[in-house]
Amino acid sequence: MSEIPPISLPTASEEDLVRRLQARDESALTLFYDRYAPALFGVISRIVKADEVAEDVLQEALVKIWNSFPAYDPGKGRLFTWVLNISRNLAIDKIRSRQHRVGTRTQGLDDSLAAQRMPAPDSFRPEHIGLQEIVKTLVPEQRQIIDLLYFGGYTQSEVAEELKLPLGTVKTRARTAIKLLSKLIR
Repeated sequence: MSEIPPISLPTASEEDLVRRLQARDESALTLFYDRYAPALFGVISRIVKADEVAEDVLQEALVKIWNSFPAYDPGKGRLFTWVLNISRNLAIDKIRSRQHRVGTRTQGLDDSLAAQRMPAPDSFRPEHIGLQEIVKTLVPEQRQIIDLLYFGGYTQSEVAEELKLPLGTVKTRARTAIKLLSKLIR
């Protein structure tokens, strides 16, 4: 195999970079990173909304790009478009993952402790709220959905997944329960 001459970042064409990456030249990966990582990080961070998570997704994307590079076909599109799609799809997969959704719903321990230390105002009487007692008057199917949606912090899609129900059924039961609750509260 002949030695591939080194290329510098400013003068390297996309074709040269692709050729070197297809030859599994690890030094070309550094050039690739310098050229594309800032743009990929920007796209990923706009999707996941947290720099730490975006850094993890970028690293995962770079590994996937390196391992999938033999499958890249320059005739089907530009290199940047291909790597952007891989990165974007991984970012979307990350925010759709249950682990990510649960992590964003939970509160940090420091915030939780600070809230517990704050005294409630004298006018606050939790027994006067009674919302959970009113919810207990609903039929079990509606109560379960309201508990998950409003007290558990689930989305309607997550409730449907959790209860193994069609999304339309969850929406209908939630709407019916809310109408009933609004009549009971008045």
